[in-house]
Amino acid sequence: MKKCFLLLSLSLGLASVAQSTDKKIATYADAIETKVIDWRRDIHENPELSNREFKTAEKIAKHLESLGIEVHTGIAKTGVVGVLKGDKPGKTVALRADMDALPVTERVDLPFKSNVTAIYNGKESGVMHACGHDTHVAMLMGAAEILSKMKNDLKGNVVFIFQPAEEGAPPGEEGGAKLMVKEGVLKTFKVDAIFGIHISSGTHVGKINYKPAGAMAAAQRYEIIVKGKQAHGSTPWNSVDPIMVSAQIINGLQTLVSREAQLTKEAAVVSVGMINAGIRNNIIPESAQIVGTIRTLDYDMQKKLNDRMKEMVTTIAKAYRAEATVSISDGALITYNDPDLTAKMLPSLEKVAGKEHVNLVPAITGAEDFSFFQKEVPGFYFFVGGTPLSMKESDAPSHHTPDFFIDESGMITGVKAYTQVAVDYLNLK
Repeated sequence: MKKCFLLLSLSLGLASVAQSTDKKIATYADAIETKVIDWRRDIHENPELSNREFKTAEKIAKHLESLGIEVHTGIAKTGVVGVLKGDKPGKTVALRADMDALPVTERVDLPFKSNVTAIYNGKESGVMHACGHDTHVAMLMGAAEILSKMKNDLKGNVVFIFQPAEEGAPPGEEGGAKLMVKEGVLKTFKVDAIFGIHISSGTHVGKINYKPAGAMAAAQRYEIIVKGKQAHGSTPWNSVDPIMVSAQIINGLQTLVSREAQLTKEAAVVSVGMINAGIRNNIIPESAQIVGTIRTLDYDMQKKLNDRMKEMVTTIAKAYRAEATVSISDGALITYNDPDLTAKMLPSLEKVAGKEHVNLVPAITGAEDFSFFQKEVPGFYFFVGGTPLSMKESDAPSHHTPDFFIDESGMITGVKAYTQVAVDYLNLK
């Protein structure tokens, strides 16, 4: 009886400590919400493109240093890593946020609207946080501040990874999560597991969405060069028209998914994003370029689509007396949420948002280079809502568009989620 009483007392004591820790997280997060919003607005108004996040990195490093966190800069060009060592021994957990903006001209009428411009791919463009990376940085800065106040409670270490170039490094440069892994960021800081968050336009504030296993697609870039024969536009019979051949190839590409991919297994996408050919209205050019993306959630399907694309493109071109080459380069891998880690951390998300607001969702064909971290250590990547409750989720402007908009009241959920998963993971036995 005495032994049972002691075990019961110990169990109740541990539960009380856990409740106290959870309450601290919620209280600290509510207290710094205004600061998180201010950070986000400053970053939104001053966006920087991939591998050029100099001011953003400086802001992050200054904040982490003010918290007494060990700071490392210049990782993967502009990346910042903070290391918070808990007072108790244990594992090491990493929390990641991406920093870069996009070559998009903002249309949203905000007091902190971006008016920044830059040259991208040889063209002048506006620069905008059109995917929410500004909110990710602000949320993780907030989590770092909370966790620094809870150092005495931490059973292990927390590594804050502020990553550049998630949207892809400029041509000819390396960058992003892949370069961070290559430079040894996970091994250097002995990371055992990693968590990442993406804010979601199209999901109401207060919600958290997740999917175990394959959550986001692998992304590949393909380039097709069609070579024909140049001629005057008035005598097409003297040409081998690469534009007409390109049109036939594009029509053929549409059948790769509709007739070649086993869609009952996983989703797949093949899209054309650019077509470049010609210089004058009355000249049939010698060549044409087609550039696009392939998205897959299964590596066997990816290989089949790659092989069939090469076969189809070259055969179609040959049928019209042209020549074609296909090159395919890998981007992000499949974002794979470790099923065991996901299951263990669901209670943490439910503490933050309430069980009724944590939703299992289908995989999406967007891509994330967070997948490179997950290839090395178990990882869990999930989504927090950023759509105002007054708006239908289906009416929310898409990511990567000039009208992209985030309700800042959704960020507090992300701050709490970052913090809660870190603390709870370190407490796992």
